[in-house]
Amino acid sequence: MSRTNTSTGASTSSITVAVDGPERTRALGRSLAALLRPGDLVVLSGELGAGKTTLTRGIGEGLGVRGPITSPTFVIARVHPPLGDGPPLVHADAYRLGGDLAELEDLDLDAALPESVVVVEWGEGKVEGLADERLHVALHHPEEAADERRTMTFTGVGPRWHGVDLAALG
Repeated sequence: MSRTNTSTGASTSSITVAVDGPERTRALGRSLAALLRPGDLVVLSGELGAGKTTLTRGIGEGLGVRGPITSPTFVIARVHPPLGDGPPLVHADAYRLGGDLAELEDLDLDAALPESVVVVEWGEGKVEGLADERLHVALHHPEEAADERRTMTFTGVGPRWHGVDLAALG
C-alpha cells in the first residue's frame, strides 16, 4: 500500500492509497472504520468491480456490526445493527436510483444518519444533499491492470473532516 497526502484547504483534505487486492481493501475499510462515528456519510464511487462492497465489508468488520455485508443492489439499503456499543451501519446502493430526489427520500437515509454510519455505493451526485460534511471515496481499478491493483482517493468534505488524520488509512 502506498499513499499520497494532500491538503486542499480548510474544509477538505485528501489522501490516495494504492491497494493490491481484496484483503488489503478490507483492511483499509477496517482502518477507515476507526475514523468513523455516528452521523458520518461515506459516499463511494468507482467503476463496477472497483471494490466498493469489499471496502464496505471492511468498514462493517471495523465497526463490529452484524453481517454478512453484501451488495445492496436489489434491496437498495440494508441496516447492519452493532454487535456491541458502536453505531449501526446503513449500507445503501444508489445505482438503480435515478436523479429523482423522491426515490432517495423514500430510503429515509437522512433519518438514519444521526445515529448511524451511512455508506452509499454509487452515491456521487445523488446523496451529497444529505450532509454538508461527508467522506468521498473514489475507487479506481485501471482497465489495463490485469491484477487486483486499485487506487482509492479519500476526500473529507466539511469541518468534520478538517484535522482528521486521513494518513492513518495507510
